[in-house]
Amino acid sequence: MEGMRELLRKSLARSLEGMREEDRVAAAWPVACGTAMAGHGLISGYADGVVWIQVEDEAWLRQMMSMRRQLTAELGRIAGVAVREIHFEVNRSEAMRNNRR
Repeated sequence: MEGMRELLRKSLARSLEGMREEDRVAAAWPVACGTAMAGHGLISGYADGVVWIQVEDEAWLRQMMSMRRQLTAELGRIAGVAVREIHFEVNRSEAMRNNRR
C-alpha cells in the first residue's frame, strides 16, 4: 500500500509543475496530511518557503502543530517547492466552518 501512495505522490508532483507555487502547495496539502486533516485547515498563503494555514479550531491546531516537521517535509516534496516552515493560525470565520460541510 505504501508503494502505491508513493507512486501517487510522485504523479501529483509531476502534474503540478506548471502551476504557481502557492497553488502547488494548496494542491499538495490534502495529499501531505490526508483529507480528514486537510478539511480542518486551509492554505492561506505561501511566500519564500513559508506556508500559512488557517486552522478551524484549537484542537486541530494542536494536532497540526504536533505534525509540523512531517507536514513541512511532505508539502515541499509533493509540491516540488521549498517549504522551510509552516505558520498555523486559528481562523474563527464562518467561511472556515462552511468549508467542512
